[in-house]
Amino acid sequence: MSAAFQAWIRSPVGPTTTHFWGPVANWGFVLAGLSDMTKSPDVISENMQVAMCIYSGLFMRFAWKVTPRNYLLLACHISNECVQGTQLSRKIMDLRGETWFDEKYFKHLREPKPSA
Repeated sequence: MSAAFQAWIRSPVGPTTTHFWGPVANWGFVLAGLSDMTKSPDVISENMQVAMCIYSGLFMRFAWKVTPRNYLLLACHISNECVQGTQLSRKIMDLRGETWFDEKYFKHLREPKPSA
């Protein structure tokens, strides 16, 4: 193994610490939010989206203030904030009766294909 790789493994933010595995697990929130983009806004819970935005906002600050700085966690929560904010805006637009652009682009993913 190279010396740089060994140094990373033994570092305070390497794969043997929670500084690594915590953010890796949190990417699940981002992936789940991205997969929900193709779903109807009817199934979006505005309370959950607000909670996720607050959660990510708090942990972005934590990732920045903790020593050593956890850039992986920061990137994860910035991404999650963007995804959950987008989901919240989709729900708000749906409640107002407005159409988000997903109706035009993702409608074919939600509707079953007609059998030939």
